[in-house]
Amino acid sequence: MSTSPAEEPINPISAAGLTGPIHLAVDLGASSGRVIAAGITNGKLQLAEIWRFENKPVRVHEDLFWNHLGLWQEITYGLRLAANQAASLPDVKIASVGVDTWGVDFGMLDENDQLIGPVRCYRDPRNQGMMAEAVSKLSRDEIFAETGLQFMEINTLYQLIAGRQANDVSLQHAKTFLMMADLFHWMLSGAKTIEATNASTTQMLSPETGQWSAKLLSTFDIPAELFPDPTPAGTPIGVVHPTVAEITGLHEVPVITPATHDTASAVLSVPAIDFAPAKPDWCYISSGTWSLMGVELPKPKVTPLCSELNFTNEGGVHRSTRLLKNIGGLWIFQQIRASLQRKGSAPSWSEMVDAAKAAAPFELLINPDDPALLAPTDMIEELHALSQRTGQAAPTDNGVLFRAALEGLALRYRATLESLERLTDSSIRTIHIVGGGSQNQLLCQMTADACNRTVVAGPVEATAIGNVVMQMIGSGRLESISEARKLIRDSFPTTTYQPQNTQIWDEPAARFSQL
Repeated sequence: MSTSPAEEPINPISAAGLTGPIHLAVDLGASSGRVIAAGITNGKLQLAEIWRFENKPVRVHEDLFWNHLGLWQEITYGLRLAANQAASLPDVKIASVGVDTWGVDFGMLDENDQLIGPVRCYRDPRNQGMMAEAVSKLSRDEIFAETGLQFMEINTLYQLIAGRQANDVSLQHAKTFLMMADLFHWMLSGAKTIEATNASTTQMLSPETGQWSAKLLSTFDIPAELFPDPTPAGTPIGVVHPTVAEITGLHEVPVITPATHDTASAVLSVPAIDFAPAKPDWCYISSGTWSLMGVELPKPKVTPLCSELNFTNEGGVHRSTRLLKNIGGLWIFQQIRASLQRKGSAPSWSEMVDAAKAAAPFELLINPDDPALLAPTDMIEELHALSQRTGQAAPTDNGVLFRAALEGLALRYRATLESLERLTDSSIRTIHIVGGGSQNQLLCQMTADACNRTVVAGPVEATAIGNVVMQMIGSGRLESISEARKLIRDSFPTTTYQPQNTQIWDEPAARFSQL
């Protein structure tokens, strides 16, 4: 880590004008993490980024792991910065802390509450083929009926099956299973909980009852006693552990579970007026390394059509359902740049967007969910192979690749929108794009054009915002989701994109459907 508290030239909490009680969000994504402080000043939610750090998986031979101990070191460093900065301000008090992360991944504790082994990344190659293995024992229809979840090889269920087949020592000695955010909450507080929104990403939880599926656990020889009962978002689970207080300076600070799945927190930050309508006229795209596109409903849609379209019913806050599709997101765009970085010629993000604008449209069609693009050694080489495999002309320059990565997302959004309207028997008029991808103006306009819908982009820091407002609800500072969303609408600007040149997307959409 490059800085220390003594070297910090600016106090972000003071610079943001935060006063009174503030809440700390530890927001971990699949490529980076942040510690963010937030509070309400003059009727508006204000954010201050305290610390930012990279999150990269580590490859050891054929295995792919998360550096969870490195992440813990970064988290505690960021929390120490926040405590030091808050202590220097007489009108500021840290009221709570909570962690959100990506879904599906997990750690294990043994009978002595010791962490067992490394934490595997969902892109670990050993998961390949495990979904087919599961379906050979229990049909897709039976698994879907139990869980209502989209079939993806990265899901926790298939990771555990892979562990069983590999005689993984973690499973042999495990006494407690914790999702990633819950693992860090345990490190923070000593409390062993599994928050409900992240539990719903495992493909082992019933969307109807909110409890673990005994049928699935017994079928695949997964001990039911590993899994604590799911905890609702907004639950105070304890205070910062004394040893962590020594490291960070956060003495007696409550730990409150936000919606620990980052998408659930991001959806909470959508600046909509209503909450979980039965007939939604808006949908969301949580846009980052992954794109999660869906609607917020009062109850799950565990139907044959939902299974056929491979949508997922994930848990939202206050027992709502996030009916959504997981889409490859900006992963391809990011990994093209990573390929160029390794060659010593990486452009900036803005230069990539400018090159994409200048490139001819629809030169190469890329399905962002092509399995070959999940974790290639070199994304550019894989995209050239894809062009050959699909009978398309080889890309002539990097601008074509940049543009194709964004066009592929917009076309995937178009198809997903059509499916959402079928599933909900509703007419969606507005697409809310939240998260980092909402800053990509070209992608936002492409989405409006491809889908022929109004796009409202923002807020950018969607996950951290959802994290802190759920902590505020859990602490009693905010009373409801409606109050939280009004605060968000009053606090953060959005940008609206109207559809233009929609007809030019029809022919590529027809070709894209064949991919």
